[in-house]
Amino acid sequence: MSLMLYAHPFSSYCQKVLVALYENGTPFEWRPLTPETPQSMRELAEFWPMKRFPVLVDDGRPVMEATVIIEYLGLFHPGPVRLIPDDPRSALDVRWMDRFFDNYISTPQQKIVADSMRPADERDARGVADARAMLDTAYAYLDRLMAAREWAAGDTFSLADCAAAPFLFYADWSHRIGEAHANVIAYRKRLLARPSFARAVDEARPYRRLFPLGAPDRD
Repeated sequence: MSLMLYAHPFSSYCQKVLVALYENGTPFEWRPLTPETPQSMRELAEFWPMKRFPVLVDDGRPVMEATVIIEYLGLFHPGPVRLIPDDPRSALDVRWMDRFFDNYISTPQQKIVADSMRPADERDARGVADARAMLDTAYAYLDRLMAAREWAAGDTFSLADCAAAPFLFYADWSHRIGEAHANVIAYRKRLLARPSFARAVDEARPYRRLFPLGAPDRD
């Protein structure tokens, strides 16, 4: 098989790529990065010494970073679902929303989670407060956008929604999306109902015990 994906099923950035692969039914060999598969991590380190994942390998060529992987798939392994529009202006809108979810949803959410894993005397209360404030601002901004949209960049499911699905999923676990942001809540529900993301969520269920803040009994 041409494509191999080094990934952990519970990782949000890995799920971002999995959604793209599942949307198009793209065949790939999953190289799981779990304690039961130490060889996969050794192989990953050979391709990418930073040991960050996901990493896609196409006939020996490694492709790093989730957004770049999805762009790469669209160029070299296209399927029926175009996750990046051909129209340049529309493509910019999609890429902007992808950056929004990466930088203003995922980054502060991961700050909250990472801080909870530190010893109590090394925690960064100010940094966590700033991260929660950023999420509140991002939720409010997104709520205004989603008042007139079905998907992140308009009427069509795209790269931006591949990012939004896992990032909003975990963000709501870390810093609850308030009832005032009904459009965001409804959008998150649409993402959870999307078969590609529902599959990724189900595959990750056995690992929910790993969530440092404690996985809620929902979703």
